Amino acid sequence: MAKHVWIPAIWLFCLALISTTGAVLSGYPAISILAGLAWSCFAFVLFFFRDPERAVPGGEGIVLAPADGKILTIEREQENMFMRAASTKISIFMSPFNVHVNRIPISGKIAYLQKLKGKFWAAYRPEASAENEQAIIGIDGNSGKVLFKQIAGVFARRIICDLEKNQSVEIGRRFGLIKFGSRVDIFLPLAVELQVKEGQKTIAGQTILGVFPDGETKSKAE
Repeated sequence: MAKHVWIPAIWLFCLALISTTGAVLSGYPAISILAGLAWSCFAFVLFFFRDPERAVPGGEGIVLAPADGKILTIEREQENMFMRAASTKISIFMSPFNVHVNRIPISGKIAYLQKLKGKFWAAYRPEASAENEQAIIGIDGNSGKVLFKQIAGVFARRIICDLEKNQSVEIGRRFGLIKFGSRVDIFLPLAVELQVKEGQKTIAGQTILGVFPDGETKSKAE
């Protein structure tokens, strides 16, 4: 389970345990209902904030998916915050059933980091990419630069990003999460050879989105 939710999970477990004990000792139906709700919430938290281990594929110049989900769109767009060039934008929608822990797409240094307040459009809507609350991260890697965004949605109003500017990061490592579903956009240089298509499902830290020129893929996750 993701480390950021241990405290609320423990509180829910204690509430469920206490209310169950009270229901058994008192026999009151209301307390039994409370116990059932508490255990249901505890089970939901365990499921939603699960954090499985991932086998990171090897290969020179690969770019990995930063989020679990489904690719909504792949389109060309001018990126003016960090890369300052035409780029390929891949938008990944994270449903409530996906793992919500996010991972680093390439090794390098955090050269750009900004957190913006904004709206809370549904994550699948096009305007969410530009107008919603988000954390924007730019990495300067050995093969080139990429920029990606953690974007809040209607219910996902808490973005966790455990990164600092000038920090060195390794491909596939965990760096944060978005609570209760949302979206992650990643901008790649046009020279990157894409390995995915619209509608495809992605696995954070495993699915190879693309390969920089002269890079060689040793393994590829579906």
